[in-house]
Amino acid sequence: MRRREFITLLGGAAACPLAARAQQQAMPVVALINFGTPDGMVRYGSAFRSALSEAGYVDRQNVMIEYHWLEGRYDRLPEIIADLVSRRVAVIATPGFTQAAVAAKAATETIPIVFGVADDPVKLGLVTNLARPSGNATGINFFAQEVAAKRLGLLHELVPKAARIAVLINPANPATAEPTLRDMPQAARAIGLQIEVLNASSSQEIETAFATVARDQADALLIAADGFFSSRRTQFATLAARDRLPTSGPNREMAEAGLLMSYGTNITDMFRQIGIYAGNILKGVKPTDLPVLQSTKFEFVINLPTARALSIEVPNAIQLLADEVIE
Repeated sequence: MRRREFITLLGGAAACPLAARAQQQAMPVVALINFGTPDGMVRYGSAFRSALSEAGYVDRQNVMIEYHWLEGRYDRLPEIIADLVSRRVAVIATPGFTQAAVAAKAATETIPIVFGVADDPVKLGLVTNLARPSGNATGINFFAQEVAAKRLGLLHELVPKAARIAVLINPANPATAEPTLRDMPQAARAIGLQIEVLNASSSQEIETAFATVARDQADALLIAADGFFSSRRTQFATLAARDRLPTSGPNREMAEAGLLMSYGTNITDMFRQIGIYAGNILKGVKPTDLPVLQSTKFEFVINLPTARALSIEVPNAIQLLADEVIE
């Protein structure tokens, strides 16, 4: 082999890894931020990834998806947002995480943000108009708090003898905790119930809350909408079964895990829709051309095996109201 050919081959071999790294770095980065845990959010992450794939974007082939699961650690949010903005990622997705959406909006006016929020996005300052959002943000308004009173009423219908209801909130998540504290007392008084509000922001505090419920002899438990709580649904189901406590969750995954019932929007579908919007933005669609969607379907799910274990008879009339009855 001639010296010139050898040098050419050697140079090509050295360039290959550099080219591969450059290609990887050139991939658009989509960052998903949520306050749940990785193991508890598998279904949701899969729905998001599947929607991106349907749009033609496959993780690690032509897009890099970064998952930032805060595991209830809200103090990590500022650092994560600052890092994403400094790297100028292609899209910041914040499904079910109002604080992250607001923080991202405050940090950048150029990087597209796709949010999923329970509160009014206009009031939050994320957009000025739902039909044609201004600026760099769009997404979904899924009305978690508006259905809280309805969920309390359904729990009362399932457990009519329950007079004292414990309500568990996550004080680290004011976006859902504060509306619950504001609206739940009035909803309880309207149907003659007494409520006791408990706080939990960690797995250990969830254990402590159940100990308090047992000590105070509450008749049932209503879990407020919260991403961290949703990711701990197996823990909730285990504790509720242990204490024989009728418990209501905000989404179907909690009823599937073993809680007595759930009522709320389809969170899996919300993650999927945010993935669809992220895919549209990667294709060049501007957030201003993607109207803010509003959830219109609310799911009522009853877990019959759990009801039987609690010696609760679910009337046919209530079963007919349910979108799904788990046998």
